[in-house]
Amino acid sequence: MKNQKIKITAGDTVLTTTLNGSQTSRDFMSLLPLTLSLEDYAGTEKISDLPKRLSTKNAPAGSDPSVSDIAYFAPWGNLAIFHKDFGYSRGLIILGRLDEGIEVFSAPGTMKVKIEFLMQGE
Repeated sequence: MKNQKIKITAGDTVLTTTLNGSQTSRDFMSLLPLTLSLEDYAGTEKISDLPKRLSTKNAPAGSDPSVSDIAYFAPWGNLAIFHKDFGYSRGLIILGRLDEGIEVFSAPGTMKVKIEFLMQGE
């Protein structure tokens, strides 16, 4: 499956994201549209629980996320958006990457976001 584009709306800011087409990212797409409250975690990421656990079929045992990566942390069942670099984490599955605008997520505090498919022409 080719990479899928989604958009994340945080306040007045709309960001595009490219998902990697993995089984886990396709399972994540099946949940869209989603409205989530993202909370700070460890000074490196914003996280939120998802309404259901995602498939980890054919997923790596863990990943080493970079700034702008969007990932699923299987042990907790949550979504993570990394605004700072972080080391290898067992159970972390990269779903895709923000195309731009990661600085929005480095603002302190909880933020509400809407995640949905990006329609052609947007």
